[in-house]
Amino acid sequence: MGAFDDWIGRGSRRVDTLSPRLIAQYRATLPDLAVGEVPLGLFWALSPDAYPPSDLGRDGHPRLGLELPPLPLKRRMWAGGEIAFHSAFRAGDEVTRNSRIERIAEKTGTTGPLIFVSVRHEYQVAGAAVLSERQDLVYREDPVAGAPAVVYPDAPDLGLAAAAMPLLADPVRLFRYSALTFNGHRIHYDADYARGVEGYLGLVVHGPLQAVAMMVLATRVLGRMPAVFSYRGLSPLTLGQEALVEAHRDGEGLALRVRRAGGPVTMAGRAT
Repeated sequence: MGAFDDWIGRGSRRVDTLSPRLIAQYRATLPDLAVGEVPLGLFWALSPDAYPPSDLGRDGHPRLGLELPPLPLKRRMWAGGEIAFHSAFRAGDEVTRNSRIERIAEKTGTTGPLIFVSVRHEYQVAGAAVLSERQDLVYREDPVAGAPAVVYPDAPDLGLAAAAMPLLADPVRLFRYSALTFNGHRIHYDADYARGVEGYLGLVVHGPLQAVAMMVLATRVLGRMPAVFSYRGLSPLTLGQEALVEAHRDGEGLALRVRRAGGPVTMAGRAT
């Protein structure tokens, strides 16, 4: 990974506004998850990467070499991250987001080589910190035709949940969430691409959407916005697979997860 060391520290500064239109569209897209004056998770719709079609990769994201290094692996996934909430956003806030590449690391998983890229985002309003975030992206090889399917373990028994709710997903919801966050990744709206190129069973439910559901459930159980929320993806969730969001008491915080009905955990998290 020494070839990409000069990318560490690169970043951008962008400014966006929490406008009435943006807030209204978020509430219309996720009415069951729209908690707060500025709904929790709406920050992921701010300051998106906006490039013309000529600068997009095969997957719909900006091609590698623009915002992120020109990695040899092309299949991208949102692996997880951590968020620290310092205060709350307010409607009409002008939000400055300072971003930089924090880490690039190569690993080997059960399916082959992996490259992790961690990006740090700092959100400020009038010079004051509101939210700090680390996003972990992972790049991997394309699936090999005829290779055995990955088997994910069933969800462990954590006992009775403190709270639970279904994770709602349908084609319109996935499309509108992609549009709201300006996420061009084709796995969320192009079923042929999702199956034929990236090897999924169908349209993929966004990792951030699952994370938002866990944040919202944690807020309802704690009676306040979490101070710190961390999350990581464990297995893909595709459209048509029923899923439940759960919160379990864990010391002074909450262990959170999204699990498929009768199947594995797709995303795990923790809130304090």
